[in-house]
Amino acid sequence: MVVGFAAPEVSLSQTTEVSSSAPAFSARPGLSRHRFYSLLVLCLMAGSASLFMPDRQLALALMAFSAALLVICLWARPGVASGSALSASREPEVARMIMHDPVPSFVAGSDGAVSYVNLAGQTAYKGRETRSIPAILKPQLANPSGILFRLLTRAEASGAAREDFVTAQGHLRISVHAIPAPKEEARFVWRIEPLAPRARAGAEREAQGLPMLMVGRSNAVLYMNDAARRLVGSRIKSLDRLFRDLPIENGERYELDTAEGPQPVRVAEMPAAASRRALYLLPAGEPSPEEADARMFQKLPVPLVKLARDGSVRSFNEMASRLLGPRLAVGVHLSAMMEGLGRSVSDWFDDTLSERLSRKAEFLRLTRDDAEIFVQVTLNRVAEPEGPCLIAVLQDATELKSLEAQFVQSQKMQAIGQLAGGVAHDFNNLLTAISGHCDLLLLRHDQGDKDYADLMQINQNANRAAALVGQLLAFSRKQTLRPETLDMRDTLADLTHLLNRLVGEKVSLSLSHDPVLHPIRADKRQLEQVLMNLVVNARDAMPAGGEITILTQNETLSEPLIRDRVTVPPGSYVTVSVSDNGTGIPGDRLQKVFEPFYTTKRTGEGTGLGLSTAYGIIKQTGGYIFVDSVPGQGTCFTLYFPAQQLPQPQVAPARVPAPQPNPRHGDGVILLVEDEAPVRAFASRALRLRGYTVLEAESAEAALRTLEDETLEIDIFVTDVVMPGMDGPSWVRLALKDRPDVRVVFVSGYAEDSFAEEQIKIPNSVFLPKPFSLTDLTETVHAQLH
Repeated sequence: MVVGFAAPEVSLSQTTEVSSSAPAFSARPGLSRHRFYSLLVLCLMAGSASLFMPDRQLALALMAFSAALLVICLWARPGVASGSALSASREPEVARMIMHDPVPSFVAGSDGAVSYVNLAGQTAYKGRETRSIPAILKPQLANPSGILFRLLTRAEASGAAREDFVTAQGHLRISVHAIPAPKEEARFVWRIEPLAPRARAGAEREAQGLPMLMVGRSNAVLYMNDAARRLVGSRIKSLDRLFRDLPIENGERYELDTAEGPQPVRVAEMPAAASRRALYLLPAGEPSPEEADARMFQKLPVPLVKLARDGSVRSFNEMASRLLGPRLAVGVHLSAMMEGLGRSVSDWFDDTLSERLSRKAEFLRLTRDDAEIFVQVTLNRVAEPEGPCLIAVLQDATELKSLEAQFVQSQKMQAIGQLAGGVAHDFNNLLTAISGHCDLLLLRHDQGDKDYADLMQINQNANRAAALVGQLLAFSRKQTLRPETLDMRDTLADLTHLLNRLVGEKVSLSLSHDPVLHPIRADKRQLEQVLMNLVVNARDAMPAGGEITILTQNETLSEPLIRDRVTVPPGSYVTVSVSDNGTGIPGDRLQKVFEPFYTTKRTGEGTGLGLSTAYGIIKQTGGYIFVDSVPGQGTCFTLYFPAQQLPQPQVAPARVPAPQPNPRHGDGVILLVEDEAPVRAFASRALRLRGYTVLEAESAEAALRTLEDETLEIDIFVTDVVMPGMDGPSWVRLALKDRPDVRVVFVSGYAEDSFAEEQIKIPNSVFLPKPFSLTDLTETVHAQLH
């Protein structure tokens, strides 16, 4: 049943009838059914006899008597009240029962419309609105409709309900009783009874004149007695207007803000009905020295915890309670709230109590589930009459530990990057020699040779090793990138077939593109590697199957995007998001996923370089990568690439290219400078096989000595970049002073970016990264010469 308490629209006659001075059910004499029918028969007999009387005057008199008797009979018929506005069969009986009740009582329907008011109600509410129960109580209660709805609901369920209320006019008890009747004719009897101040179990003690406040759940002051109003000077609606230090604790001394200034009071708290509290303001008097010290201890702006010799908590102040959370309580051991000391807590306490340990701060982690908080704890020995104890001075060190973790992470990543770059350089030299000599052997063996398969295995594994070294260089952001302008829609379209093969049958792959997607500038091969790594990780996170979604769209940042300790400047970006609905990544592991060799997969299932490689490639490209994950719901990696301007279409006249002669290999003299003997041996043999004349030098100094012969004609320098002594760019610049027309090919196991600025200063130079094959070397030299 939906109950509303809107005041009903009633006619003037109804309003007059309900609120008139006479009772709605007057105390007229009622007749029993037996007497009623007897009088009715007598009336009919008298009327019939008057028709046959010869004396006309006597007949008229008898007829008038029978008519008057009929009127009286009808007026006094049983079960009907002349002033009644009730229609239900039981309501007249209820009305007669409550007519003389000394408590104001009302009969109303389920909508709150009043149909009857007893004598006490008419007297108490004379001259006031009595058409509905909410209108009657509106001057006394702030929200009568909600309160009455609650009472009516309980009365419908159990037959009756009652509640006591504290109002500005005093205490009030409201009760409601349901009248048995069909549901569509539901009626209720409401009794509104003013209570004497002492009627509430004596809890409020109004007679003693103690200032008392009735406080609700949200510290709203619901009621103030006269003594409290006189003390404060006005009616206050919120507890924070009276006390500056909240929350209020039972029995404590506080400063009460009054119209005459702050006054010390001691607060006694007693529970009341409906989760309310009764606060009594008692005279505080002068605090004892112990109370003053305890008060000062509580109000110190530093978190302090007093500990016993065994480490259990004796007391603590408000700041410590806010920092340590709900686990802090008297009797709890300090080790139950903190961890990460690295040694026995008991030894720490013993060393401090015996003064064997200086006041050294320790950084500990709180064992809280809601947040990761670090605290700096300093123990101090305090002498007391019952024996020495400890005072723990706490300080929130979460931000400090976060900065320290960021610095350590940065240092670690830098060290690993340097290590990866150095290892990759040495490996590239070895792989160049291995794959190069393998190419030389393959030149002398055809597919029918019995050694051909073994040589191909060597060559393939050398290429796999080169790819692994490439991942190390990608992480350290020292690999050579060949950026080009790309449309992500075309890149993903070319990659879709391979990605579908990677995800398998149990996982579905869906792509969604912005219809007007800006181009980006990146190395296509490396970008494809990033996308494959992300898709493979998403597949592995859904062993039972699922869906991987790749979404590309344009995004414009009007202000810097700050997240994960990274600031993305404003501008236009192309975002690529790869999301899955897999197992997700726990929060404590989320910040480690880009670290090299870190993996959540089982042993043998991953190298831990996939995401670190993606991180390095994206950073080297000038983009950003972020990860969001909810355990049990899935993970989403989002890539940000700076958007390029859409090129303006230009129609160029078609030109027929002139035929170019195809120069042959073997036309030129090459000076080969390489400090690694195996690499130098392979390169020289490869170039000689193509017909070139090769002069070898093991260092830059040796190369310069060779060039002292002015009669020597050199067409091209092929030199390593990093060598003991003078490096490649340095000796080339000296040599070009006397031989400015010589072309240059730089080779290195490091990335081209490591000396890009130096290479720009050297004309007619190109870069060939290690490891290179026989074909790579000879084609590069051939292109430079012609």
